[in-house]
Order: sequence, then C-alpha cells, then structure tokens
Amino acid sequence: MQARTTTNAINREDLVRRHNVEQRRLDPRSPVSVGNGEFAFTVDLTGLQSFPQAYPVGAAGDDPGTLLGTQAQWGWHSTPAEEEYQLAGSTVLYDSPRGPVPYVDMVGRIVDSQEDGTTRAETWLRANPHRLDLGRIGFALMVDGVEKALTPADIGEATQTLDLWTGIVTSSFTVAGEPVRVTTACHPDRDDVGLRINSPALARGLVVSIAFPYGSESWHNAADWNRPDAHTTTLSRDTVRPNNNNNTETWLVARELDGSRYQVAIRGNAHVNQSAPHRIRITSTEETPETLDVSLGFTPDGTGGCIPRGLPHAPGSPDTDEPNPGTAVANASAAYWPEFWNSGAAVELDGHGDPRAPELERRVVLSQYLTAINCAGSLPPQETGLVCNSWRGRFHLEMHWWHGAHFALWNRPELLLPSLRWYRAVLETSRATAGDQGFDGVRWPKQVGPDGRESPSPIGTFLIWQQPHPIYLAELAYRASPSPELLEEFAEVVFESAAFMASFAHRTGRGFELGPPLIPAQESYESMRSTLTNPTFELAYWQWALQVAGQWRERLGLDVPPLWREVADGMAAPLVRNGTYQAIDVEPFTIRTDHPSMLCALGFLPQTDLIDAETMRATLKEVLADWDWQSTWGWDYPVMAMTAARLGEPETAVDALLLNAGKNTFLANGHNRQTDALPLYLPGNGGLLAAVALMAAGWDNGPDTHAPGFPAAWTVKAEGLVKAP
Repeated sequence: MQARTTTNAINREDLVRRHNVEQRRLDPRSPVSVGNGEFAFTVDLTGLQSFPQAYPVGAAGDDPGTLLGTQAQWGWHSTPAEEEYQLAGSTVLYDSPRGPVPYVDMVGRIVDSQEDGTTRAETWLRANPHRLDLGRIGFALMVDGVEKALTPADIGEATQTLDLWTGIVTSSFTVAGEPVRVTTACHPDRDDVGLRINSPALARGLVVSIAFPYGSESWHNAADWNRPDAHTTTLSRDTVRPNNNNNTETWLVARELDGSRYQVAIRGNAHVNQSAPHRIRITSTEETPETLDVSLGFTPDGTGGCIPRGLPHAPGSPDTDEPNPGTAVANASAAYWPEFWNSGAAVELDGHGDPRAPELERRVVLSQYLTAINCAGSLPPQETGLVCNSWRGRFHLEMHWWHGAHFALWNRPELLLPSLRWYRAVLETSRATAGDQGFDGVRWPKQVGPDGRESPSPIGTFLIWQQPHPIYLAELAYRASPSPELLEEFAEVVFESAAFMASFAHRTGRGFELGPPLIPAQESYESMRSTLTNPTFELAYWQWALQVAGQWRERLGLDVPPLWREVADGMAAPLVRNGTYQAIDVEPFTIRTDHPSMLCALGFLPQTDLIDAETMRATLKEVLADWDWQSTWGWDYPVMAMTAARLGEPETAVDALLLNAGKNTFLANGHNRQTDALPLYLPGNGGLLAAVALMAAGWDNGPDTHAPGFPAAWTVKAEGLVKAP
C-alpha cells in the first residue's frame, strides 16, 4: 500500500502562511524569533524584549529574559581565568585493548547534572568560551523624567503574528490607551535588526531602551547583569558617515568585555543618548514624533573572543542614504524569505480527516523556519540555537547530524555547507587528540566552542558516534549537489574521519570490535565506560561510514586503504537476545531509558550487512511497548519513525512522530520543548525534518512507490526532496 500521489504543484505560499504563528496573549514558553542563520533576535509580545521577567528559564523561574536572546555566531566571550587552565589536569589513563589510553575526564564529578563537584579548572574549561547575549532591546516609559520598564500589565489588546513567508513579526497593542504597532525583522545578509514603530505614545514618553550585560558562565543564561564594572559601553556619533540630506544619523555603541569587542550601529531619524553606564535610549524626533524607523546592526570589532563572520551570509553596510533603515531591513527580509520557501523542497499533507496530518504539517513548516534561522550558520549549532545558552552556547558535535542533515535532504545543501566547513578549521587539534591516544586520523571533540577545544567531561570524551557524522553529512551534501569540487573540498575531513575509525576498531576472534573505554549514544551507560563494548548502533555506523568513505576515494580516483575494507567487512555482529537487538553486548545489555539507540542501526542508517530487518522489527515493537518516555529526547521520535518507515510500517512511523510524550511537545512557536531548563531543542526539529524527508522521498533500494513512509489513506504532495541513502 502507498500514500496517494498527486501531480499538482504545491502552492508554497498558502502552505507556509497557514502555519503563521499568531498570539493574543503572553505565552512565556513561546517567544518568536527573526534571524538569518548567523544572527537571531527573539522577541516577546511587544515585538521587542520588553518583558524579560516573563520569559525565564528554569523550574523556579530563574534567570529572567533568558528566552529573549540577541545572539550571533561570532559573539563569544571568555571570563578571565585565575590561572592558565589546561586539559592535562583532567586527563585520566584508561585501560584499552591497546593498553593505557589518555582521556580528558573529570577529576570532580558532576552531581545531579550540576557541576558542584567539579574543580574550578574544569568548570572554567567547560564554560569558556561562552556565547554572548549582545543586548536586550525593549520598550520603556518615561515618567517624570525617569525611565520605567514596561510590564505586561501596561499593555492591552495585544496581537502578534510571525509571518513565516516574509520573516516579519507584526505586533499590535495599546499603552495607556494609545495604539502601538511594531514590525520586527532581521536582514538576511547582515546582523541587523529592523524596527518600525508607529504610535502616538512615542510622543508621550514611550521609548526604546537597550541594556547590555556582561558574559555569563551560567549553563543556559548568556547574560550576567551583576558585574557592571567588568565591561564598558561607549556611545558616539559615526564620524565616517555624517548626517545626510534625509536626516538619518548613525550612532555607534562600542562594547568591550575583557578580550571580546563588538559594535552596535543605530541608524535612523531618532534621538540616541546613553542613559546609564550600560543602557542606551532611543526616542522619536520632532520631525516624526509618532514614528521610529531604525536599524540596529551588530558587528564584531576585533578578534578577541569573537570569530569572523562566515557563510552563507556576507557582511556589508547598508546604504547610508536610506531614509527608513528599519523598513529597509523588513523589505530585505520580505524579499529573501519567499526565495527560501520557493527553493529546495516542500511537503504538503492531507490526511483526509486524520488529525495527525495538519499537526505534522505545522511542525514541518515551523521546523524549517527555526532551523534556517538557528542552524544554518558558520558553526555547528548548539541545541538551543541562537535563542538561549544551553551548555553556555557551546555545541555538541554528536548533535550536528540532527541539526543539519535535513538541509541536504530538503535540497538546501548550501545551508549545511558552512557548518560542515568548520571541521576543516579544527583538523589539527582533532588530529592531535587522536595521535595522543595512539590512533590515526582525527578524533572529533564533543562539547566545544568555536576554537574546537574539548571540554572535561565524564561522558563527552568517551562518545564515538560523532566520529562518522562528517562522513554522513558530506555524503548527503554530495547527493544533493554532486560535483568534483565538493568531493575535493571535504575529502580530507572524510578520509581523516575514516582513518580514525579504522584504527579505533580492534580485531578479536569475533571480528573488529569497539571499546572499551566507550559510552554509546544511549548515555545511560556512563558508569560502564571502562567495560562497555560493541553498541549496536555504533557497530553498524562504523561499517556503513567506512564503506561510504571508500566510495569517496573511488569517486576521486584513489585506492581504498585495505584496512578500511577489512574493518568494514569484519565488524563484529551486534548482540541479539530473545529475538531483539540489545543496546550493548555486556550486561545489563539494554537499559530502557534515554535514547533507544539500537533503532538507529536501521532507520537513521540504511540496511547494512550487520542488521536483520525482522530482528529490528521485533526490537522496535519492544521499544514502543516498554520504554521510559520521560527519559527520552526530542530526536528519539524521528529515530523510531525512520526505523518504522524502512520496515514498511507507515502508520507506526506517523504515530512515532506524534507520540504523546513530554519531550515530543511542539509549542505554538514550533519549539520542541524538553524541560524547564531546556525550553527548546533544535535536534528534535531537525530530526523531524529528516524523518519526513525519508518518509516522503524514500530511500535507496526502498519501495518504488510514492511517499512510502506515509499511510495509504493520506495524500502526500512532495517536491524537490533528495532520496535518503
């Protein structure tokens, strides 16, 4: 059976706009963002960041404003260290089949997910560099000459729409009975926020206020408001671009935080003054008392703590003669986003009365927008993107596939390539890690900042499933846009990844085995790092990725190293007990918490020689019947869906994507919420898109039918998708 096919073209504007985000009340879990992959600005119900106290992160409502970030890929900061901390202080020797091997562990252990047990050196190395909140931009009221923060009680009749088709947020509300209308946009090619504010209240004390914090080592909050003496904020007129005929001026705000420096250029027909050491006020002028039309451009200044801007967007300066710079940014956004939506792929779902179809379509459309603004930049994304600082804004390379693979499958490989290129920048440090441990090639880190330095961890440095990811991602990019140039560009990354994998596996009487020490994707086995061997998923991933790396060498006319073939052909078979695949091959075999990672061996991966489809079918059935859903994570549901689809169970695939579980929640703004401390989780959004692409476009050697992963009763329109491996 197959889903109904249709030859009618998708009206992409209708598809996208029917899932616009509309809010008429303050929802503290669902702020909306504008962005371009390199920069994002998240707003509350006013279209600015006026109510930080209403958008906290944490079970106790800690850290007000954490969900209202202004962040850029280049914006990083390091708190000065008390001394020069080195990873060597956390290096521990572990026994391995090759003898003692050094791993960056932790001398002090993490207790209950908090770092109370760590040494100061380990805490600093895990927390630095951290991503910066570049500034909080909100409304305030001038009352008797004193600036008073706006509160939710001060506004009424609020409505807000994020128009996905244009990337513009329109917010309307009243203040003191006066109507206020705000349009908020981000420039597609510059880190500029564009604001157009129309209201009689501007002539009666409504102002825009920008506050600047210090950098924070907090787990999720990028702003420290308690150290005003540790940074500087300086306002000046732009003397390079003086006043022009349309009265538009440029003001420059210079920011310095230890070794990090950046600048904010405020452009428009407005009054700008520094109202406090770290606060800038913008007010309307006598010429346009009821209108503010301004842009705020964020740029790195110097290199300390900030990385150069990368693709896909190019830096530039706006036309200084533009009389309405905020409107100009909105116009640029309105020109870019229709091009985005009309490029690549689209999927439209009609369940003919099945309520799962419209909800799944909503999640798909919103996930495309969210990953485009958060995950398409020049660095591998962090789990909460450019919204807030889970893990201090540092990224996890084992999550890169979940953030970015879908870009290639949805035929937008240009959005994947910038972050994939980052691996070339850390080849030498990753090669040194592998060499220190006695391995060939490169060993990619796990929890890192832009410098690529590993973090002390009782888990991260023992994970191995991130090692094949660059091979998989490069292969997807090649499938979407094959060219000799792409092969040559990423050959070293692919080959060095494969060289490590081949040398990491060790030969025994069972074949080539993995570990110890090792922690699999299912991190429930943390305490077993010293004894754990042969996780099912990693065994299959090793075989498949080494075979793909060999294909890359053949495409370039090169010989395949014999060891690569030998290891791929000789991987040890995963453990089967009672007719199902086990997570690992030593007791307790399978703990039914965290990721059901053995399912990845057929679903995330295509069929390999190591995996039997019927055994995997029984494994999937057992997982669905008896797993601790509260302990899972957002990408586990796409895993189950991809496994079900490849096994010819489309109803199960759709059910898995929409399974009623806490961490499979998709909020009104599209965020895949996990917990109070992890209010969004972009691997869940990206995983959903990867699963839907596979279900709609099919996979190599799969059924020659339309949309093989969807129920037969559904009508599935799909355009432009790339078939999965």
